Amino acid sequence: MAVHISGLLPSLSPAEQRVARLVVADPGGVSRRTITDLATAAETSEATVVRFCRSIGLDGYPHLRIRLAADSARRREPPDARVFSGDVPPDADLSAIIATVAFHHARAVEETARRLDPIVCEQVAAAIVAAGRVDVYGVGASGLVAAAAQRKLQRIGRTTCCFPDVHSALTSAALLGRGDVAVGVSHTGTTSEVVEVLRQASGRGATTVALTNFPRSPLAGVADLVLATAAHEVGHRYGLPVGEPAQLTVVDCLVLAVAVRDREGVERSLSVTDEAVRVYRMGQGRRRA
Repeated sequence: MAVHISGLLPSLSPAEQRVARLVVADPGGVSRRTITDLATAAETSEATVVRFCRSIGLDGYPHLRIRLAADSARRREPPDARVFSGDVPPDADLSAIIATVAFHHARAVEETARRLDPIVCEQVAAAIVAAGRVDVYGVGASGLVAAAAQRKLQRIGRTTCCFPDVHSALTSAALLGRGDVAVGVSHTGTTSEVVEVLRQASGRGATTVALTNFPRSPLAGVADLVLATAAHEVGHRYGLPVGEPAQLTVVDCLVLAVAVRDREGVERSLSVTDEAVRVYRMGQGRRRA
């Protein structure tokens, strides 16, 4: 529930955001608070707390308390004191850093798996299977995820393109049409270049897909289908990249969902592509002149 609320945070009013931050910071504690206590702590009214509950899709405050209590009961705590939930201290040893990265990456993947909507994932996979072409767009860290998606889909026989600059992306999107698929990747959903490219693709009639952590973001607003990750910000000063493992989890789910719909074609594609690079693997063949 806390991850769901984090994803909706930018779309809430300032007063509702104050309530949301208290809930995200201490879900278990809020589950034991009265609505008056929470409103006072957030410097707002009880009516605002009720509006907040409805904004995140709940009936009211009792429903929120029940959801938070259930989530707290199954929440997996860090395995030991070496894992940091905030900024990594300057004197942290490498064992602590390894444990911290592993824990937060694993949690991002697990929470994304719980959040990912199988129905939407099915719709995206079906669109990719039927597509004449798939374009994947992203910049920065999300650009690396977009490139990974392109490589994986291409290898199983789907004609997929990914572009390193916005001009190339825009010109490609302008050539898409009905039956094609455009996927925009942005953790925040506010990357203007990706939003504009997806808008261009939508205007040409392509099926548009947003892969984002924020389902009410501008990117989600221009997409036909939204795949939501659940990478909860852990506040590390040095930028622990929990968004990318979550995004790659969704990519792998999509690739596998596409693959099972065309087993024979995928097996054929994998065999051909494996043979194409086999001679460049040491000990498995001689490099061609």
